[in-house]
Amino acid sequence: MTSPVANDLQGRIGLSESQENHSNAASRSNSAGLRVGELILPNGDIYYGTLSREMQIPEGTGRYIWSGSSCVYEGEWRRGMRHGQGKTLWPSGATYEGEYSAGYMDGEGTYVSPDGASSYKGEWKLNRKHGLGLQKYPSGDMYQGSWIQGQMEGHGRYTWANGNSYVGTMRNGLMSGKGVLTWNAGDSFQGNWLDGMMHGYGLYTWEDSGYYLGTWTRGFKDGNGTFYPKHCRVPTAHMLYIDDLRKRGVLPDISNILQQSSSFNTKADADQESADASLPSRNLSLGGPPSKKPSLQRRWSIGVAIEKIIGRESGAGSETQEDMAGSDFPILERVYAQGILISEVVLNKSSSDSSKKLKRRQSKMAKDIKRPGEAIIKGHRSYDLMLCLQLGIRYTVGKITPIQRREVRASDYGPNASFWMNFPKKGSRLTPAHSAVDFKWKDYCPMVFRNLREMFKIDTADYMMSICGSDALRELSSPGKSGSIFLLSQDDRFMIKTLRKSEVQVLLRMLPDYYRHVHTHENTLVTKIFGLHRVKPSSGQKFRFVVMGNMFYTALRIHRRFDLKGSSLGRSTDKIKIDENTTLKDLDLNYSFYLEPSWRDALLKQIETDSEFLKNQGIMDYSLLLGFHYRARQNLQRRASFHEGILADKLAVLSEEDAVEEDSTYNYREGLVLVQRGSDQKSKVNVGPHIRGSRLRSSSACFEEVDLLLPGTARLQIQLGVNMPARAEKEEKQDGDKSFRRVYDVVLYIGIIDILQEYSMRKKIEHAYKSIKYNPLSISVVEPRFYSERFLKFIHTVFPQNSSN
Repeated sequence: MTSPVANDLQGRIGLSESQENHSNAASRSNSAGLRVGELILPNGDIYYGTLSREMQIPEGTGRYIWSGSSCVYEGEWRRGMRHGQGKTLWPSGATYEGEYSAGYMDGEGTYVSPDGASSYKGEWKLNRKHGLGLQKYPSGDMYQGSWIQGQMEGHGRYTWANGNSYVGTMRNGLMSGKGVLTWNAGDSFQGNWLDGMMHGYGLYTWEDSGYYLGTWTRGFKDGNGTFYPKHCRVPTAHMLYIDDLRKRGVLPDISNILQQSSSFNTKADADQESADASLPSRNLSLGGPPSKKPSLQRRWSIGVAIEKIIGRESGAGSETQEDMAGSDFPILERVYAQGILISEVVLNKSSSDSSKKLKRRQSKMAKDIKRPGEAIIKGHRSYDLMLCLQLGIRYTVGKITPIQRREVRASDYGPNASFWMNFPKKGSRLTPAHSAVDFKWKDYCPMVFRNLREMFKIDTADYMMSICGSDALRELSSPGKSGSIFLLSQDDRFMIKTLRKSEVQVLLRMLPDYYRHVHTHENTLVTKIFGLHRVKPSSGQKFRFVVMGNMFYTALRIHRRFDLKGSSLGRSTDKIKIDENTTLKDLDLNYSFYLEPSWRDALLKQIETDSEFLKNQGIMDYSLLLGFHYRARQNLQRRASFHEGILADKLAVLSEEDAVEEDSTYNYREGLVLVQRGSDQKSKVNVGPHIRGSRLRSSSACFEEVDLLLPGTARLQIQLGVNMPARAEKEEKQDGDKSFRRVYDVVLYIGIIDILQEYSMRKKIEHAYKSIKYNPLSISVVEPRFYSERFLKFIHTVFPQNSSN
């Protein structure tokens, strides 16, 4: 690019030479082919100084004044452009003094704002701070370090006016990479950063020198870590481990960081503040503070604010394991999920005996994460029933497994396809001795259910071990009015439910169509059924039960669960205390769930297909069971005006390679990350119980298959109704009538349950009776066609479209 002088040289209208007072300068420049003169350009700009004799353009030294702005440059020129040492004074009072090259600020120089409150001294390149430099801001903040194209980039030290300071790597003007942040109160964090937040492995040290060593995700503790409390004697092995982490680069090397910091000089580059816009061809933008300052919020985890009680580590390097054992302060192994404390274990057991407060906290925590249901042990009312069904399933599966697999035939369906077996207590030629009561066992359509198990990739050994292993089953309280008994396998993978005789008959009748439906639609949300059996104790009633997949079998905690029918009569919970195991109903639902558009379309289409299947079977009163896991349910919530438009958020997508890089894990702004599956299939992915269905493809990944990455928890395979990331908006009332929505990141689990209730004569009579007392449109018992229409209409309101702005 050329200077304003060179651009307008052909149109200059006047040239006068200085006389005697410039004769000396002229004589000095004669030998160099220069002369002293004055240029008056057509736009009114004026140049006075040495000119090239041949080209009549500025060369050497001179002063240039812009007519419109009165901006002045005085310094060296070369071929009509500012080049060398010079100084620019803007009308606002801002100044730059330093090196120029080819018309740009390039080299070392100092910029001072009009009021003198901010300044930058360091290296420049093409009018941008580039290299090493020192920036002072009007707020009193100061940054000294590396700059690239006007951004803080690379190693540096940022010091806030309040005394907080950060030494480490910067990226795009924010703390990113390895670094140490020290608060003026004395706390510090040494570790990895991403976009101004603690992210990755790190060591948080409190003012009194206690510390926590673990992993963070976007400012929240996430995953495993070790907590060293006040005055805890840290064992030598732990200190050596921390030193080794520094040597391997997992934690920042403090001595190396401080050495780099001390070597900084005042050569540096950075962002630009807008200079006078009328400066022709050079609208310089100089000296402004960072658009986003590195975040200084201390991201306290839930229940962890009390950790300010922790203490010193002085002399910890000389402590031994015996010292650790003799300490009265427990070292805790902790597990967090997005800032929520999930569990903790005392590493030095002797200390826990002397800490009643810690015991109470552990007891409360154990109660909080208690597994659902009541373990069935000897003396339990369902103990004999559990033994009977375990013996029967073990026998059934063991008997049919050796038979060569074949396609299902028409003869494999119906009551005649069943068989029964006696299980005497003392045993028989075909059955083992057992401690339960004598009972008869009946197995319905074993070949059909064997093929269904294989269709859903249920391993025979896993199936038997899950239900018939040494661990007890657990009995759940019935969430409905049927009075059915619900049993949960010891690994939570399978649900066992007792059925009425009429329900068994319905299942046997619709089993051929059910088999074809789930075979045709691999992503069906209809309950997965793996077995149908009957137990008749020698003295007692018959128990008929079905074995199903537990749709909430996941590594994540299900924080809320809803049973949705689309009706309103009696569709609210009467429980005062609601916890994670409470099944809520239609009128309790105050959430809307927003999915990626392609996923929403696929989900609603599949629900419509499944509902059509149930309608054709004469089934009604089925439900959409919906459960979701909050992602940092209290820490990452956002507020929005009730009338604010909802953006069609797209989740950020990482490549397979990026996902495994320690410093490159990028987190979606709402706390969820999608990872492209890529060609590498070696990554460990939790697939859950519904592994037959196809993976979902994301539009953000050019419709490639993706997984859901939850740092510190798992990498989950996303399928229709399983591990589906979504945005949940909960409408709430504030003071007065003003409404707002509380927004959460959630992971959804969805299925259609209770599919064995046909519209029988008994149900028709119930419908007629209730229609007299209540609004016929509000009751659950309606004919299948209307039930399906109402159900689908309601489900569309649960998953509304993303409105575009």
